Amino acid sequence: MTQTRLVFVAACALIDPDGRTLIAQRPENKEMGGLWEFPGGKMERGECPEATLIRELREELGIEVKEPCLAPFTFASHRYEAFHLLMPLYICRRWEGIPSALEHAQIKWVRPKDLSNYPMPPADVPLIPMLRDLL
Repeated sequence: MTQTRLVFVAACALIDPDGRTLIAQRPENKEMGGLWEFPGGKMERGECPEATLIRELREELGIEVKEPCLAPFTFASHRYEAFHLLMPLYICRRWEGIPSALEHAQIKWVRPKDLSNYPMPPADVPLIPMLRDLL
């Protein structure tokens, strides 16, 4: 059995007061371009998932999130051709600022029942029914 590179990514489902979730569209020039995802990113060496999300949400959306506002929810474990992804998904209902697409093609607030209408990377797809059940 060959060794597969393990990639750790942290993601966040931002939930607004109306119960909608924010999803972001990957830029066309990136891997899996055009697909929709929960915001977040790769964990840097020695970085915990919460610190990754605080940094990534600032960089990608221009919002400030405090660690106590990040609640661990579930995780994805998915084998892609070149690597295996392990991705904890957090829920966040409180942040400062108005999210804007700083690094994505666009962002949208979507009702849980409509999330499956947006094409997502294979690792994200199993998270949708769990979010629907929560919300």
